[in-house]
Amino acid sequence: MGPLQGIKVIEFAGLGPVPFSAMLLSDLGAEVVQLNRDTANPEANLFSPEKNIPNRGRRMLRLDLKSPEGQVTALRLIESADALIEGFRPGVMERLGLGPDVALARNPRLVYGRMTGWGQTGPLAQTAGHDINYLAITGALHAIGRADSGPVPPLNLIADYGGGAMFLIVGILAALLEARNSGQGQVVDAAMTDGSALLMSAMYSLRAMGFWTDQRERNFLDGGAHFYDTYQCADSKWLAVGPIEPHFYQILLEGCGVMDPDPRQQWNPKSWRPMKERLREAFRTKTRDEWCALFENTDACVTPVLSMEEAPAHPHNQARETFVEFAGLTQPAPAPRFSRTPATIQGPPGKPIDASHDWLIGWGFSESEITRFVADGAI
Repeated sequence: MGPLQGIKVIEFAGLGPVPFSAMLLSDLGAEVVQLNRDTANPEANLFSPEKNIPNRGRRMLRLDLKSPEGQVTALRLIESADALIEGFRPGVMERLGLGPDVALARNPRLVYGRMTGWGQTGPLAQTAGHDINYLAITGALHAIGRADSGPVPPLNLIADYGGGAMFLIVGILAALLEARNSGQGQVVDAAMTDGSALLMSAMYSLRAMGFWTDQRERNFLDGGAHFYDTYQCADSKWLAVGPIEPHFYQILLEGCGVMDPDPRQQWNPKSWRPMKERLREAFRTKTRDEWCALFENTDACVTPVLSMEEAPAHPHNQARETFVEFAGLTQPAPAPRFSRTPATIQGPPGKPIDASHDWLIGWGFSESEITRFVADGAI
Protein backbone atom coordinates (compact mmCIF):
# COMPACT_ATOMS: atom_id res chain seq x y z
CA MET A 1 0.00 0.00 0.00
CA GLY A 2 1.69 3.14 -1.21
CA PRO A 3 5.40 3.88 -1.63
CA LEU A 4 5.58 5.56 1.80
CA GLN A 5 4.32 2.56 3.74
CA GLY A 6 6.22 2.33 7.02
CA ILE A 7 6.80 6.09 7.26
CA LYS A 8 5.28 7.71 10.36
CA VAL A 9 4.23 11.35 10.25
CA ILE A 10 2.92 13.71 12.95
CA GLU A 11 0.69 16.55 11.76
CA PHE A 12 -0.12 19.44 14.07
CA ALA A 13 -3.62 20.43 12.96
CA GLY A 14 -3.85 23.62 10.96
CA LEU A 15 -5.39 25.18 7.89
CA GLY A 16 -4.83 25.05 4.13
CA PRO A 17 -1.52 23.56 3.05
CA VAL A 18 -0.84 21.63 6.28
CA PRO A 19 -3.80 19.21 6.09
CA PHE A 20 -3.38 19.01 2.31
CA SER A 21 0.26 17.96 2.74
CA ALA A 22 -0.72 15.38 5.35
CA MET A 23 -3.44 14.04 3.04
CA LEU A 24 -0.90 13.56 0.26
CA LEU A 25 1.50 11.73 2.56
CA SER A 26 -1.34 9.50 3.77
CA ASP A 27 -2.50 8.79 0.22
CA LEU A 28 1.06 7.72 -0.57
CA GLY A 29 1.00 5.19 2.25
CA ALA A 30 2.43 7.00 5.27
CA GLU A 31 0.85 6.52 8.70
CA VAL A 32 -0.21 10.03 9.70
CA VAL A 33 -1.59 11.11 13.06
CA GLN A 34 -3.15 14.55 13.30
CA LEU A 35 -2.69 16.13 16.72
CA ASN A 36 -5.39 18.60 17.67
CA ARG A 37 -4.73 20.87 20.59
CA ASP A 38 -7.10 21.04 23.54
CA THR A 39 -9.55 22.97 21.38
CA ALA A 40 -11.17 21.48 18.32
CA ASN A 41 -9.44 21.32 14.96
CA PRO A 42 -9.59 24.94 13.67
CA GLU A 43 -11.13 23.76 10.42
CA ALA A 44 -14.02 22.20 12.35
CA ASN A 45 -15.44 25.67 12.92
CA LEU A 46 -15.53 26.29 9.17
CA PHE A 47 -16.47 22.96 7.61
CA SER A 48 -18.38 19.77 8.30
CA PRO A 49 -15.63 17.46 9.60
CA GLU A 50 -17.03 14.37 7.90
CA LYS A 51 -16.95 16.17 4.53
CA ASN A 52 -13.54 17.81 4.91
CA ILE A 53 -11.68 15.86 2.21
CA PRO A 54 -8.15 17.14 3.03
CA ASN A 55 -8.52 15.45 6.44
CA ARG A 56 -8.98 12.01 4.93
CA GLY A 57 -6.86 8.97 5.61
CA ARG A 58 -5.34 9.53 9.02
CA ARG A 59 -5.85 9.14 12.72
CA MET A 60 -6.76 12.13 14.84
CA LEU A 61 -5.87 12.60 18.46
CA ARG A 62 -7.01 15.40 20.78
CA LEU A 63 -4.04 16.44 22.90
CA ASP A 64 -3.73 19.11 25.58
CA LEU A 65 -0.34 20.49 24.61
CA LYS A 66 -0.33 22.97 27.50
CA SER A 67 -0.37 20.23 30.11
CA PRO A 68 2.83 18.44 31.14
CA GLU A 69 1.26 15.07 30.25
CA GLY A 70 0.21 16.37 26.83
CA GLN A 71 3.73 17.60 26.10
CA VAL A 72 5.18 14.28 27.21
CA THR A 73 2.75 12.46 24.93
CA ALA A 74 3.67 14.67 21.97
CA LEU A 75 7.37 14.16 22.57
CA ARG A 76 6.91 10.40 22.83
CA LEU A 77 5.12 10.45 19.47
CA ILE A 78 7.92 12.56 18.03
CA GLU A 79 10.46 9.97 19.16
CA SER A 80 8.77 7.37 16.95
CA ALA A 81 8.09 9.61 13.94
CA ASP A 82 9.99 9.99 10.70
CA ALA A 83 8.56 13.42 9.91
CA LEU A 84 6.57 16.23 11.52
CA ILE A 85 4.45 18.94 9.89
CA GLU A 86 3.39 22.18 11.56
CA GLY A 87 1.97 25.42 10.16
CA PHE A 88 2.02 27.89 13.03
CA ARG A 89 3.63 31.32 13.06
CA PRO A 90 7.36 31.23 13.85
CA GLY A 91 7.94 30.69 17.56
CA VAL A 92 4.65 29.00 18.45
CA MET A 93 6.06 25.47 18.52
CA GLU A 94 9.03 26.70 20.54
CA ARG A 95 6.68 28.22 23.12
CA LEU A 96 4.87 24.90 23.34
CA GLY A 97 8.18 23.21 24.11
CA LEU A 98 8.04 21.29 20.83
CA GLY A 99 10.36 23.33 18.62
CA PRO A 100 13.00 21.83 16.31
CA ASP A 101 15.82 21.92 18.84
CA VAL A 102 13.80 19.94 21.39
CA ALA A 103 12.33 17.57 18.82
CA LEU A 104 15.64 16.80 17.09
CA ALA A 105 17.32 16.26 20.45
CA ARG A 106 14.72 13.55 21.16
CA ASN A 107 14.81 12.14 17.62
CA PRO A 108 17.96 13.10 15.66
CA ARG A 109 16.67 11.55 12.40
CA LEU A 110 13.39 13.52 12.43
CA VAL A 111 12.47 15.64 9.40
CA TYR A 112 10.79 18.73 10.85
CA GLY A 113 8.57 20.38 8.22
CA ARG A 114 7.53 24.00 8.83
CA MET A 115 4.84 25.53 6.62
CA THR A 116 4.28 29.28 6.71
CA GLY A 117 3.23 32.02 4.33
CA TRP A 118 6.23 34.31 4.71
CA GLY A 119 8.84 31.87 6.02
CA GLN A 120 10.58 31.53 9.36
CA THR A 121 12.56 34.75 8.86
CA GLY A 122 12.10 38.15 7.24
CA PRO A 123 10.23 41.34 8.16
CA LEU A 124 6.81 39.81 7.44
CA ALA A 125 7.43 36.52 9.25
CA GLN A 126 5.13 37.37 12.19
CA THR A 127 2.42 39.00 10.07
CA ALA A 128 -0.93 37.39 9.29
CA GLY A 129 -1.73 36.61 5.69
CA HIS A 130 -3.41 34.27 3.26
CA ASP A 131 -2.84 32.87 -0.22
CA ILE A 132 -3.72 36.14 -1.96
CA ASN A 133 -1.20 38.08 0.15
CA TYR A 134 1.65 35.64 -0.37
CA LEU A 135 0.93 35.56 -4.10
CA ALA A 136 0.83 39.35 -4.29
CA ILE A 137 4.51 39.93 -3.46
CA THR A 138 5.85 37.36 -5.96
CA GLY A 139 4.62 39.02 -9.16
CA ALA A 140 2.22 36.15 -9.83
CA LEU A 141 -1.03 37.81 -8.72
CA HIS A 142 -0.27 40.93 -10.78
CA ALA A 143 0.08 38.76 -13.89
CA ILE A 144 -3.29 37.00 -13.56
CA GLY A 145 -6.48 38.66 -14.76
CA ARG A 146 -7.99 40.78 -17.50
CA ALA A 147 -6.54 44.11 -18.52
CA ASP A 148 -9.64 46.06 -17.56
CA SER A 149 -10.58 44.30 -14.32
CA GLY A 150 -7.45 44.10 -12.20
CA PRO A 151 -5.71 41.04 -10.76
CA VAL A 152 -7.91 37.98 -10.23
CA PRO A 153 -7.39 35.61 -7.26
CA PRO A 154 -6.71 32.12 -8.72
CA LEU A 155 -8.70 30.51 -5.89
CA ASN A 156 -6.05 29.50 -3.33
CA LEU A 157 -4.40 26.98 -5.61
CA ILE A 158 -1.06 28.67 -6.18
CA ALA A 159 0.33 29.86 -2.84
CA ASP A 160 -1.44 27.47 -0.47
CA TYR A 161 -1.11 24.31 -2.51
CA GLY A 162 1.23 24.71 -5.49
CA GLY A 163 3.77 27.02 -3.84
CA GLY A 164 3.13 25.80 -0.30
CA ALA A 165 2.05 22.20 0.25
CA MET A 166 3.81 20.79 -2.80
CA PHE A 167 7.13 22.36 -1.88
CA LEU A 168 6.74 21.21 1.71
CA ILE A 169 6.20 17.66 0.45
CA VAL A 170 9.21 17.88 -1.88
CA GLY A 171 11.34 19.13 0.99
CA ILE A 172 10.17 16.43 3.39
CA LEU A 173 10.72 13.62 0.88
CA ALA A 174 14.16 14.96 -0.06
CA ALA A 175 15.15 15.23 3.61
CA LEU A 176 13.87 11.71 4.30
CA LEU A 177 16.04 10.38 1.47
CA GLU A 178 19.07 12.28 2.77
CA ALA A 179 18.45 11.03 6.31
CA ARG A 180 18.75 7.44 5.07
CA ASN A 181 22.39 8.15 4.24
CA SER A 182 23.34 10.53 7.04
CA GLY A 183 21.13 9.27 9.84
CA GLN A 184 20.36 12.91 10.62
CA GLY A 185 17.14 14.83 10.28
CA GLN A 186 16.77 18.53 9.59
CA VAL A 187 14.31 21.41 9.42
CA VAL A 188 12.43 22.12 6.19
CA ASP A 189 11.41 25.80 6.02
CA ALA A 190 8.70 25.93 3.34
CA ALA A 191 7.33 29.41 2.66
CA MET A 192 4.42 29.98 0.31
CA THR A 193 6.09 33.14 -0.98
CA ASP A 194 9.26 31.23 -1.86
CA GLY A 195 7.40 28.44 -3.62
CA SER A 196 5.07 30.77 -5.50
CA ALA A 197 8.03 32.82 -6.70
CA LEU A 198 9.74 29.67 -7.94
CA LEU A 199 6.62 28.68 -9.86
CA MET A 200 7.04 31.94 -11.77
CA SER A 201 10.51 30.99 -13.04
CA ALA A 202 9.40 30.62 -16.67
CA MET A 203 7.58 33.97 -16.63
CA TYR A 204 10.61 35.76 -15.21
CA SER A 205 12.69 34.07 -17.90
CA LEU A 206 10.33 35.24 -20.66
CA ARG A 207 10.38 38.75 -19.21
CA ALA A 208 14.17 38.81 -19.22
CA MET A 209 14.16 37.77 -22.90
CA GLY A 210 11.68 40.47 -23.84
CA PHE A 211 8.75 38.12 -24.43
CA TRP A 212 6.66 39.12 -21.41
CA THR A 213 5.26 42.47 -20.33
CA ASP A 214 3.86 43.48 -16.94
CA GLN A 215 0.60 44.51 -18.65
CA ARG A 216 -2.10 41.93 -18.12
CA GLU A 217 -3.74 40.33 -21.15
CA ARG A 218 -0.82 41.31 -23.35
CA ASN A 219 1.05 38.01 -23.19
CA PHE A 220 0.50 34.67 -24.86
CA LEU A 221 -0.32 32.74 -21.66
CA ASP A 222 -2.43 35.34 -19.83
CA GLY A 223 -5.35 35.60 -22.26
CA GLY A 224 -3.71 38.14 -24.51
CA ALA A 225 -3.27 35.74 -27.42
CA HIS A 226 -6.32 34.59 -29.36
CA PHE A 227 -4.95 31.05 -29.42
CA TYR A 228 -4.77 30.76 -25.62
CA ASP A 229 -7.98 31.92 -24.00
CA THR A 230 -11.56 30.98 -23.10
CA TYR A 231 -14.53 31.56 -25.38
CA GLN A 232 -18.25 31.67 -24.66
CA CYS A 233 -20.57 29.52 -26.74
CA ALA A 234 -24.17 29.85 -27.87
CA ASP A 235 -25.46 28.28 -24.64
CA SER A 236 -23.35 30.66 -22.47
CA LYS A 237 -21.01 27.83 -21.53
CA TRP A 238 -17.29 28.13 -22.12
CA LEU A 239 -14.45 26.47 -24.01
CA ALA A 240 -10.75 26.47 -23.19
CA VAL A 241 -8.68 26.98 -26.35
CA GLY A 242 -4.91 26.52 -26.38
CA PRO A 243 -3.33 25.51 -29.74
CA ILE A 244 0.03 27.19 -29.21
CA GLU A 245 1.86 25.22 -31.92
CA PRO A 246 1.20 26.40 -35.51
CA HIS A 247 0.06 23.00 -36.79
CA PHE A 248 -2.47 22.71 -33.94
CA TYR A 249 -3.53 26.31 -34.60
CA GLN A 250 -4.40 25.42 -38.19
CA ILE A 251 -6.66 22.61 -36.99
CA LEU A 252 -8.50 25.08 -34.76
CA LEU A 253 -9.02 27.57 -37.58
CA GLU A 254 -10.26 24.90 -39.98
CA GLY A 255 -12.69 23.53 -37.40
CA CYS A 256 -14.07 26.98 -36.63
CA GLY A 257 -14.27 28.04 -40.25
CA VAL A 258 -12.14 31.08 -39.45
CA MET A 259 -9.49 32.35 -41.83
CA ASP A 260 -6.29 33.95 -40.63
CA PRO A 261 -5.11 36.41 -43.32
CA ASP A 262 -1.52 35.48 -42.52
CA PRO A 263 -1.05 32.42 -40.25
CA ARG A 264 2.65 33.24 -40.05
CA GLN A 265 1.64 36.19 -37.85
CA GLN A 266 0.12 33.91 -35.19
CA TRP A 267 2.69 35.10 -32.66
CA ASN A 268 2.57 38.77 -33.64
CA PRO A 269 0.70 40.58 -30.83
CA LYS A 270 -0.72 43.03 -33.38
CA SER A 271 -2.78 40.20 -34.88
CA TRP A 272 -4.20 38.92 -31.61
CA ARG A 273 -7.09 41.32 -31.04
CA PRO A 274 -8.70 41.09 -34.51
CA MET A 275 -8.29 37.33 -34.58
CA LYS A 276 -9.81 37.03 -31.12
CA GLU A 277 -12.92 38.85 -32.33
CA ARG A 278 -13.25 36.45 -35.26
CA LEU A 279 -12.99 33.45 -32.95
CA ARG A 280 -15.48 34.96 -30.49
CA GLU A 281 -18.02 35.35 -33.27
CA ALA A 282 -17.43 31.82 -34.48
CA PHE A 283 -17.76 30.17 -31.08
CA ARG A 284 -21.07 31.96 -30.44
CA THR A 285 -22.66 30.01 -33.30
CA LYS A 286 -22.70 26.60 -31.56
CA THR A 287 -23.18 25.21 -28.08
CA ARG A 288 -20.25 24.06 -26.00
CA ASP A 289 -21.08 20.40 -26.49
CA GLU A 290 -21.47 20.86 -30.25
CA TRP A 291 -17.99 22.35 -30.43
CA CYS A 292 -16.59 19.54 -28.28
CA ALA A 293 -18.13 16.98 -30.63
CA LEU A 294 -16.66 18.78 -33.63
CA PHE A 295 -13.16 18.89 -32.18
CA GLU A 296 -13.27 15.42 -30.60
CA ASN A 297 -10.18 13.32 -31.38
CA THR A 298 -8.37 16.29 -32.95
CA ASP A 299 -5.28 18.21 -31.85
CA ALA A 300 -7.02 21.58 -31.83
CA CYS A 301 -6.46 21.79 -28.05
CA VAL A 302 -10.11 22.60 -27.36
CA THR A 303 -11.77 21.38 -24.17
CA PRO A 304 -14.94 22.21 -22.25
CA VAL A 305 -14.68 24.41 -19.16
CA LEU A 306 -16.45 22.14 -16.69
CA SER A 307 -17.97 23.00 -13.35
CA MET A 308 -17.09 20.94 -10.28
CA GLU A 309 -20.44 19.25 -10.67
CA GLU A 310 -19.67 18.30 -14.28
CA ALA A 311 -16.01 17.32 -13.97
CA PRO A 312 -16.38 13.85 -12.37
CA ALA A 313 -18.66 12.75 -15.23
CA HIS A 314 -16.25 13.65 -18.04
CA PRO A 315 -15.34 10.47 -19.97
CA HIS A 316 -11.60 10.98 -19.56
CA ASN A 317 -11.90 11.54 -15.82
CA GLN A 318 -14.09 8.45 -15.56
CA ALA A 319 -11.66 6.33 -17.57
CA ARG A 320 -8.76 7.46 -15.39
CA GLU A 321 -10.83 7.27 -12.20
CA THR A 322 -9.62 10.79 -11.47
CA PHE A 323 -12.54 11.18 -9.08
CA VAL A 324 -13.72 8.42 -6.75
CA GLU A 325 -16.61 7.77 -4.41
CA PHE A 326 -15.34 7.14 -0.90
CA ALA A 327 -17.24 7.32 2.39
CA GLY A 328 -20.19 8.85 0.57
CA LEU A 329 -18.14 11.69 -0.93
CA THR A 330 -17.16 12.34 -4.52
CA GLN A 331 -13.55 13.41 -4.26
CA PRO A 332 -10.29 13.59 -6.20
CA ALA A 333 -8.40 10.30 -6.22
CA PRO A 334 -4.81 10.02 -4.97
CA ALA A 335 -2.12 11.09 -7.42
CA PRO A 336 0.30 10.34 -8.99
CA ARG A 337 -0.04 6.71 -10.13
CA PHE A 338 2.46 4.01 -9.18
CA SER A 339 2.95 0.75 -11.07
CA ARG A 340 3.88 -1.41 -8.06
CA THR A 341 2.86 0.39 -4.89
CA PRO A 342 -0.41 2.17 -5.69
CA ALA A 343 -1.54 5.10 -3.59
CA THR A 344 -4.89 4.77 -1.86
CA ILE A 345 -7.27 6.63 0.43
CA GLN A 346 -6.65 5.14 3.87
CA GLY A 347 -9.83 6.32 5.54
CA PRO A 348 -12.60 8.93 5.64
CA PRO A 349 -12.09 12.48 6.91
CA GLY A 350 -13.08 13.90 10.25
CA LYS A 351 -13.35 10.74 12.29
CA PRO A 352 -11.29 11.09 15.47
CA ILE A 353 -10.20 7.89 17.17
CA ASP A 354 -10.09 7.10 20.82
CA ALA A 355 -6.66 6.46 22.27
CA SER A 356 -6.68 2.81 21.31
CA HIS A 357 -4.08 0.70 23.06
CA ASP A 358 -2.98 -1.14 19.92
CA TRP A 359 -2.30 2.00 17.95
CA LEU A 360 -0.48 3.90 20.70
CA ILE A 361 1.54 0.84 21.65
CA GLY A 362 2.74 0.78 18.05
CA TRP A 363 4.11 4.27 18.62
CA GLY A 364 6.08 3.19 21.68
CA PHE A 365 3.68 3.73 24.59
CA SER A 366 3.17 1.26 27.42
CA GLU A 367 -0.33 0.31 28.56
CA SER A 368 0.23 1.97 31.93
CA GLU A 369 1.23 5.25 30.24
CA ILE A 370 -1.81 5.18 28.01
CA THR A 371 -4.12 4.58 30.96
CA ARG A 372 -2.52 7.41 32.93
CA PHE A 373 -2.60 9.94 30.08
CA VAL A 374 -6.24 9.22 29.34
CA ALA A 375 -7.15 9.47 33.02
CA ASP A 376 -5.31 12.80 33.29
CA GLY A 377 -7.16 14.20 30.28
CA ALA A 378 -3.97 14.72 28.28
CA ILE A 379 -5.40 12.51 25.51
